[in-house]
Amino acid sequence: MRIIHLFLVLVLAASLQGKAQSKHEWKEASSGGYSYRYISGDPMQARFYTLKNGLTVMLSVNKKDPRIQTLIGVRAGSNNDPKDHTGLAHYLEHLLFKGTTHFGSLDWTKEKPYLDQITNLYDKYNKTTGADARKAVYHQIDSISGLAAKYAIANEYDKMMTNMGAQGTNAHTWVEETVYEEDIPSTAVDKFLAVQAERFKDPVFRIFHTELEAVYEEKNRGLDNDGRKMYETMLATLFPTHNYGQQSTIGTVDHLKNPSLVAIRKFYNEYYVPNNMAIVMAGDFDPDYVIKRIDEAFSYMQKKPVVEYKAPVEKLITSPIVKEVFGPDAENVNIAYRMSGALDTKNAVVLTVLSQILSNGKAGLLDLNLNKQQKVLGAGVSTLPWKDYTVFALSGRAKQGQSLDDVKDLLLAQVDILRKGEFDESLITAIVNNFKLFEIQGLESNGNRANSLMDAFIKHRGQNWLYDVAYIEDMSKVTKKQIMDFANKYLANNYVLLYKRKGEDKSIVKVEKPPITPVEVNRDAQSEFLKKVADMPETAVKPQWLDYNKDIQKGKAGNADLLYVQNKDNGLFRLYYRFNMGSWNNKKLPLAAQYLQYLGTDKYSSEEISKQFYNIACNFSVQPGNEETTISITGLQENFDKAVELFDHLINNCKADEQVLAGMKNRMQKARSDNKLNKAQILSGLRSYATYGAKNPFNNQLSTEELNSLTAAELVAILHELPAYRHTVIYYGPDELSTASAKITKLHQQPGSFKEDMPQLKFEKTVMANNKVLFADYDMVQAEVNWVRNGDVFDPGQSAVVNLFNNYFGGGMGSIVFQTIRESKALAYSTYAVYAQPNKKADRYAMLAYVGSQADKINEAIAGMNELLNVIPESEKNFETARSSLKKDLETERITQDGIVFSYLNAQKLGLDTDIRKNVYETVDNLKFDDVKKLHQQNIAGKPYSYCILASEKKVSLDDLKKYGEVQKVSLEEIFGY
Repeated sequence: MRIIHLFLVLVLAASLQGKAQSKHEWKEASSGGYSYRYISGDPMQARFYTLKNGLTVMLSVNKKDPRIQTLIGVRAGSNNDPKDHTGLAHYLEHLLFKGTTHFGSLDWTKEKPYLDQITNLYDKYNKTTGADARKAVYHQIDSISGLAAKYAIANEYDKMMTNMGAQGTNAHTWVEETVYEEDIPSTAVDKFLAVQAERFKDPVFRIFHTELEAVYEEKNRGLDNDGRKMYETMLATLFPTHNYGQQSTIGTVDHLKNPSLVAIRKFYNEYYVPNNMAIVMAGDFDPDYVIKRIDEAFSYMQKKPVVEYKAPVEKLITSPIVKEVFGPDAENVNIAYRMSGALDTKNAVVLTVLSQILSNGKAGLLDLNLNKQQKVLGAGVSTLPWKDYTVFALSGRAKQGQSLDDVKDLLLAQVDILRKGEFDESLITAIVNNFKLFEIQGLESNGNRANSLMDAFIKHRGQNWLYDVAYIEDMSKVTKKQIMDFANKYLANNYVLLYKRKGEDKSIVKVEKPPITPVEVNRDAQSEFLKKVADMPETAVKPQWLDYNKDIQKGKAGNADLLYVQNKDNGLFRLYYRFNMGSWNNKKLPLAAQYLQYLGTDKYSSEEISKQFYNIACNFSVQPGNEETTISITGLQENFDKAVELFDHLINNCKADEQVLAGMKNRMQKARSDNKLNKAQILSGLRSYATYGAKNPFNNQLSTEELNSLTAAELVAILHELPAYRHTVIYYGPDELSTASAKITKLHQQPGSFKEDMPQLKFEKTVMANNKVLFADYDMVQAEVNWVRNGDVFDPGQSAVVNLFNNYFGGGMGSIVFQTIRESKALAYSTYAVYAQPNKKADRYAMLAYVGSQADKINEAIAGMNELLNVIPESEKNFETARSSLKKDLETERITQDGIVFSYLNAQKLGLDTDIRKNVYETVDNLKFDDVKKLHQQNIAGKPYSYCILASEKKVSLDDLKKYGEVQKVSLEEIFGY
């Protein structure tokens, strides 16, 4: 399940042709025997079809890549869950991957009686009270499930999609929607539709109790996530009667423990009907062919009346409602308002402009008054534009020595500025210009196109697409008075105030693990339906490899080498200065890059520089990595000269400011403290410790003493000197090579000769001699385990077998690892295992594996993964699917635009001068399972590993972990280096 922030998506549907054509209207047309509607001036040229059975189809053609983003959406989510079965829509989403009577089963007639028994047993379990009685019923469920699984083919859906070259197989459930996602090759339309039509015809809810365990794990992960707890508390408070707040998408613990297959089937029958569903496709296809094939494939669906959720009217909030959430992560504060929903299009446009005036990343009130002036650690806004109501929220984090109430007051002060109209009305024009930029960028993505269309269907069945297309035009008409009126009406004392405080959350009750016997997965079994789909004809896509000598033009920009690719699609440019130096050369470089955003020059203040960049719809960033630093300047080509000249002026003339540095040090100290409370940061640091040893890239940080002694003059000197070091210039934009070269030479100041690169620290991956356990204590329900082992030095001749191994073994939902750990043994919600390729010639491969499980299952989870690391199961069918998937990924991958240059630079680091993908593609057909097995035996099986374990000492025994190797409890200071 995921949550989508949709402001940018809404923008993508606005009109690119606004200057040339200010009027948009619905029109009708016919093609290929089908009538459709469209909006004049729609840059996506979206077609809206309604088939005879009520099924909505929305198509947007984009020939950029030979792939298609597909979405199949249902207008039903957690809002529609029965009150006594919350989480049901989400359960159903998971079960729609389990197959039907025709796939996912070895013998449906023999499997069905067992599944009927399981359905009845769950109904009995649902009504049974008393711990012993419930255990007895569940033991029956477990036993019968084992018998039923002997006839099931686990992950057959994933195998079919992988075999046809699909990527991003996924689904999500939210409050008003359930959406199924696939990214397919353009040649796989017929196969895709055959599988999807069958999938939704009569789904079978098989392998249910292990999938139920995966949902338990998902729930427990949420209990460990302070951000999710804040989100759910916010909604419950804003919506005391509406299901937005009263029914969480994943469901309550009690309901998760008492599922009903009967209720799930009833939900499916009520909502999964054609007049409540939509198919969206965006990408490279013939719309006339596609609509005919969709009609043929889904004509079996019968229209039914759908009872939509009737939204209650929430009482007005007349004074602040205060709530507190406790947990181990860093503190923050949120101020949330409830207002009219997305169907109130007039208010929605005003709110978009208002939110950008508050925060747009550069020139908003929060950006300039709080973030730029370092009055808080960080502040921003977010919006949830749902059908019935919209949630608008401000959030902030406190710096060192600052209370959350101080942050709250600062946030509310910015809202007060809005109400009073104390902002420059010209900011609205700049916002519109930047949204036009976002729109051009977004149109390149099939995913953005598809999500925009699906969002329109979920909210209003696509009927308001006219409003979406005219969105930017409507934004340009918003006035300062409208903003003030809106702020005074909707942003008063009618808010929910949430404090995220550090402390123990005593309300957490995890979903307990029932005893589960591992079930059969029948890896090599195949249904007749799968064979039929595999045999369907398809036209092969011819792969396209890069020829670095032809696809990149080379020149000079002053003394710097210039790598050039022309943008022939639109009026955007991306300019980069790439230095072969990073934090391994100078630990102060990342701080200098951060410092730059707060500095002014003798000519402009820092605020004026931010405003100038925002006004011309351009942007800059300085990104120091470990070994490279990349400066990027991007935006509209018409403002190229202004943007490049302005950045050059900034970096060469920025002025030291000790007061700004003092504020930055304060914020950094707080951020560093917060990092030590973040479990993802801690686990990342443990992995780096395991990979490189006690001194590693993760903790290559300034000590507290070094940070405190840092001066503004030191950082400014680093910035002033940076352009004097050797760097490569990369240009992607509309200008010809000669024009670009001349402009950059004129605008970008360079010395007569470059300085030599600074000396670089070397971090070498360790060679593990013995098993070791690196343990970090964290207050959490779950336990997270990473396996780390460094392998041999990079060998380009191994690239094909490494890629094939990862596809087969542990890189996806159809892999051996996922099938075993999650599908068969129900030990984790998330798991993977990959043999990771290094990014430079002299570096080593690394075997990385992961399981996130309940703390009381940690030994089972470790044993399950260890078994796979030591003995690789052989499955001929899985192996052929992995090979087919790899080939189709390569056939349909298109590296374009500035990606060509970065592919070239990455190849250089590996010591290559050609596109390695060509060698992989030409080699993979000759590989046998024995090649994959050999890689496993030589590099993975029976080898010592470092186990990186993040868990609560209250739930995991350190003595118990000694059986895996020498246990070292790693302190936060050792992990972070400060």
